[in-house]
Amino acid sequence: MKEIEQKLSGEISRLTNKTFKFDKRIKEGWFSAVYFLKTKEIAEKKLPNNYITMQFFQKSHDAVLCGTDEAIALVHTFADQPETLEIHSLKDGDKISPFESVLTISGAYQQFGFLEGIIDGILARRTSVATNVYNVVKAASSSGEQKPIIFMGDRDDHYTQQAGDGYAAFIGGSTAQATHAMNEWWGKQGMGTMPHAMIQMFRGDVVAASRAYHEMYPEDELVALVDYNNDVITDSLKVAHAFGDALKGVRVDTSRTLVDKYFLRNHHLMGTFDPRGVNPELMFALRKALDEAGFEHVKIVVSGGFSEERIRYFEQRGVPVDMYGVGGSLLKINIGFTGDNVLLNGTPEAKEGRRYRPNPRLERVNDLS
Repeated sequence: MKEIEQKLSGEISRLTNKTFKFDKRIKEGWFSAVYFLKTKEIAEKKLPNNYITMQFFQKSHDAVLCGTDEAIALVHTFADQPETLEIHSLKDGDKISPFESVLTISGAYQQFGFLEGIIDGILARRTSVATNVYNVVKAASSSGEQKPIIFMGDRDDHYTQQAGDGYAAFIGGSTAQATHAMNEWWGKQGMGTMPHAMIQMFRGDVVAASRAYHEMYPEDELVALVDYNNDVITDSLKVAHAFGDALKGVRVDTSRTLVDKYFLRNHHLMGTFDPRGVNPELMFALRKALDEAGFEHVKIVVSGGFSEERIRYFEQRGVPVDMYGVGGSLLKINIGFTGDNVLLNGTPEAKEGRRYRPNPRLERVNDLS
C-alpha cells in the first residue's frame, strides 16, 4: 500500500522517506551551501548549547502550500537526533498568505541548520507548482463547469523532478498526469493516447494510427490527435466517421506558428482574430462540424502553450473545450521561501527586518511516522 493511501485513511499523519527516497549524500552536506556546513562546525565547537528556532515563510503571493511532508521527512531522516527537535507545521494543501509562518523547527543549530537551503528549495518548488496548478484548475472552472486539467510537464524540466512535481500538481488539483513517475507519490498511473510521432509512422494517416491504437489498447478511451496534417476539422471528421461511438475525443495541439487549413479554405473568416495555433474560432468551427455530422458525444481536448491566462480567456468566451493539457506554465518557480533564525535560547534574536511570527494554525509534529 502506498503511503498516500495510509495518509488519506488516517493511518499516518504525513508521508515519509519511504515515499521521497532522499539521496543519502544529504547527510554528508553534499547539497547544502558550504557556509551552512561551516556554521554547523562552528556551532558544534564554539556554541554547543545554543537552542534556536528557525522559521520558514514566503513573501510573494497567496498560495497553496506544498512540500511540508517532504521537508519534515528530510529533517527526520538527516538531522542529528531528530526526535529531540520541536517541529510545528502547516499541511500540504493549506492556503497561505505572504509572510505567514508555515514551518518552525527548534533545537540546536548543529542538529539541522545545514538543511535550511534544501528545505527552502523543497517548499519553493512544490508550492510554486501546486499554486500554478490550483490557479489553472480554477481558471478552467470560470465558465461554471470544471474542465479537467492534464498535467503534461514531462518535457519542460529534468526527468528527476517528475515525481515531486506530479505530487504538487495533485495537491493543486490535477488528477490526470502524463507519466507514471508523476503519479508515483500519490498512487495512480500516467495517462495519454498518441503523440505526433505515432501518426508520422503511419505517414500522416490519422485513421490508421487511431485504428492501431484502438486495436492495441481497446480498454482505453480513444482520443485521436488531429492536428498532424494541420487540417483539424477534416481529420476529426475522418476519425469520427471511422470509429463512431468508439471515438471519445479529439486532441488539438496546433503549433502557434501555423494557421489551420480550415482558415486557408475560408479566407472570409480572417482579419478579425489571430488565426494561429489552437484558437477559439477554430474550436468553435470544430465543435460545429462535429455536431452537424452527428458526433455531439466527441469531446475536444486542447494542448500546446496553455496557461492560466489563456485558459481563462477561452472559458470567458465560452470556447467549446472539454479538457486542457498544460505543461511548462505549471513549472515556473515564482514563490521563494526563506528560513530565518528568529529565537535564540528562548528570546527574540533575528536579523534586522525579520522577527518571530507565531502562527496559531501551525500544528505540532509529534512523531517520526
